[in-house]
Amino acid sequence: MLRSFALADADDVSNLVSDYEVAKTTLAVPHPYPTDGAAGWIAGHPAEEDRNHTTFAITLKTTGELVGAITLIEKRIHLRAEIGYWIGHAYWGNGYATEATKAIIEWGFAERGLNRIFAHHFAENLASGRVMQKSGMTYEGTIRDCVQKDGRFIDTPIYSILRREWEPSNDIRVMKTRHSNSTVMGERSDLRMSCG
Repeated sequence: MLRSFALADADDVSNLVSDYEVAKTTLAVPHPYPTDGAAGWIAGHPAEEDRNHTTFAITLKTTGELVGAITLIEKRIHLRAEIGYWIGHAYWGNGYATEATKAIIEWGFAERGLNRIFAHHFAENLASGRVMQKSGMTYEGTIRDCVQKDGRFIDTPIYSILRREWEPSNDIRVMKTRHSNSTVMGERSDLRMSCG
């Protein structure tokens, strides 16, 4: 389930992103993670949404357990957006990032009126590249020394999908969110996407 974050999620966020396995694959997550970092990050979401940066908690449908986060960062003047996500290490390999990415892509095209959605990943994080491929995105190339983390420069392969390449899937329903009166909802047995 995709939902808005609440301050009550701060401890769970801290526990998940404090794991070095998560931090080392994510540009914006420092290690060690600051004690009050999650609360500050969550408190900043409303201001980010005003700038068309929308972040959702990814939770399990059956238990409501937090497993990660996904963000869509829009550049409205160009009708494009970048996807960013992280999944707690204990939840890797279950398809949660792929399911969330497909849902955000659908929301971006169907409800936000975007023309292009892209994402990039650290070159050594091959699993993230597979998420993008499984979500229907096309590899465009690799940007050499694109970002710096932990004192080293990192290449980032980039993937994208255009509106004309996208077709709405049958397992996603669009309902209600803050931005567009719609919710992204997927129909997996263990993960449901809904925001609102």
